[in-house]
Order: sequence, then C-alpha cells, then structure tokens
Amino acid sequence: MSTTTFEVPATAESLDEVQDRFAAWWEGVGEDDVALRFKLETALAEIAANIVEHTRRTDQEAGRRYTVRLDATDHELTAVLTDNGRPADVDLAAVTMADVDEESGRGLALAIAALDRLEHRHEHGHNVWTLVCNR
Repeated sequence: MSTTTFEVPATAESLDEVQDRFAAWWEGVGEDDVALRFKLETALAEIAANIVEHTRRTDQEAGRRYTVRLDATDHELTAVLTDNGRPADVDLAAVTMADVDEESGRGLALAIAALDRLEHRHEHGHNVWTLVCNR
C-alpha cells in the first residue's frame, strides 16, 4: 500500500506540481500497467484543471486551495481531491463529450471514460472528488 497527501493552491501553476507528485507516488506503487497509469493520471489532471478553472471563473477568492490524496491498495488506485471553493453544481450522470469544434468541456467526460468510478459531493464546505481505477 502506498499513500501520499499534499496541498496546493488552486492556480494553474499547481497542475505541474500535481503531475510531478503523481509521478513520484506512482514509482512507489509497484504497478507496471502503463494503461492504468494513463487512465488515473489523465483523470487526475482533468479534475485538478476543473478545480482551478472553476475557482478562476466563479470564485476568485484569494487563498483557495485543494488537497490531493493518492492511495493504492491491492484492489484499487484512488485519488481524492478536496477543495475549499464554492460548491460545484455537478451532475455526473448528465456529462457528455463536447463537440469537436468546442475548445473546452471534455474534462469530466474524459475522466468518466478513464475511471471505474468518479464521484463528486459537497460536504463540510468542501467539494470532494473521488477517482477510482480498479487494479
């Protein structure tokens, strides 16, 4: 089992740190399935980018941050992202892929397609995203 938790500011610059820390964590997981890594890493990058974009577009309050917890068990790989931003109004059942000529709107659809499970909830003043890939 391998777990790491870290906190980053809800800024575009944090996205590189999230990917770097994911890569370091992955090295300790002991998993050599490249496709599995790609799925979780892609979904993690998309959800982190959505947190940053949602904060930039609708919140803009200074000091917004998010926490990433990465956890590997014998049965699944999990990423939990928790932010202190405004509640995100998300209906994952209604997510569809954006048209090819649109510049955005693919992140959630890509994450859903890559993962075995994607959940969003708002609790105790936080948006909580749970991303799961089965091993």
